Amino acid sequence: MTMMSRISSQSRELSALIDLSSRIGSNPLLIQGPGGNTSVKEDGVLWIKASGTWLSQARERPIMVPVRLEPLLQAITRNDPSCESAVDFVPPHLNPGGLRPSIETTLHAVLPHKVVLHVHCVETIAWAVLADGEQRLQERLWDMGGIYVPYARPGLPLAQLIRDRAVPGTNLVVMANHGLIVVGDSVADAAGRLEDVVARLRRPARPAPERDMPALLRLCDGSDYRLAGLASAHASATDLESLEIAAKGTLYPDHIVFLGTGVFVLAGGESLADGLRRAAGEGRKPPPLILVPGKGALIRKGLPPAAEAVAGCLGDVLARLNRDEPIRPLTDAQVGEIANWDAEKYRQSLARRAD
Repeated sequence: MTMMSRISSQSRELSALIDLSSRIGSNPLLIQGPGGNTSVKEDGVLWIKASGTWLSQARERPIMVPVRLEPLLQAITRNDPSCESAVDFVPPHLNPGGLRPSIETTLHAVLPHKVVLHVHCVETIAWAVLADGEQRLQERLWDMGGIYVPYARPGLPLAQLIRDRAVPGTNLVVMANHGLIVVGDSVADAAGRLEDVVARLRRPARPAPERDMPALLRLCDGSDYRLAGLASAHASATDLESLEIAAKGTLYPDHIVFLGTGVFVLAGGESLADGLRRAAGEGRKPPPLILVPGKGALIRKGLPPAAEAVAGCLGDVLARLNRDEPIRPLTDAQVGEIANWDAEKYRQSLARRAD
């Protein structure tokens, strides 16, 4: 049953949001796999993307969950832990599929605008991982009503930070090491603003050499690994400048959720088996993503499609960064916060189930 048939009295705006969600969800420079979320507020209800679902599938399956807005806002004010999952604020009769609201529902709730779009825009992330990103974005976005917030864990901490920093006239938020939020009084308004922001933030992507397929096939023959499916994932390894930047650390939360901590790079002349033994000796599980310098990328078999999408995002972001820029990776404490967060473990389980 599609969203269209589930809500017989569906409004024009909710229909428009579903269409927009499908479009932006199909653009890997804006959304990767189950990342990002969209919402619309109507008649005291916040309709928001469900956790673990893909915006690209908005037209084909129900992905929107209703949340009672005022009780949720009161819970946020009380710092009530129940607002993190937001499941207690979902009217069951409007959610027959038992979907769980996005882990970032509180973020959408604290912004008063009718429509909120949160995207993991590659162009934005390439600015948001820079130590001087706030200063460099000043001339590009602040005349549009933009604000910049330092990194905070997604969910309630980030929502409260944005609530406290937003002012009347705030139309967009750049979140350090995370992504972009744009808002609007209508779906069309928010969609137009998103297009304008992305155009202002566009950075040239450095071309990368092609993958070395024969070498990669020899490396992974008979193993639990396969070649990455996206050219941008291979570019993380074939472009040595990207590889150098990737080695500086984990840049944003979805990388942790679907690819683990940082990147694992095979040493020159090292076989895959030797590399995996080295990883085990370092206390690492078999890496989801292995970069082979000058050759390309390998992905562990059996990972959900989301891992492939996020590996492609990494290459797209790295191609827009330069080695002489001040990159600010997430700290070990910030990485651990995401890796051990129950809400993200739930999203991982959904991704595995969808494979």
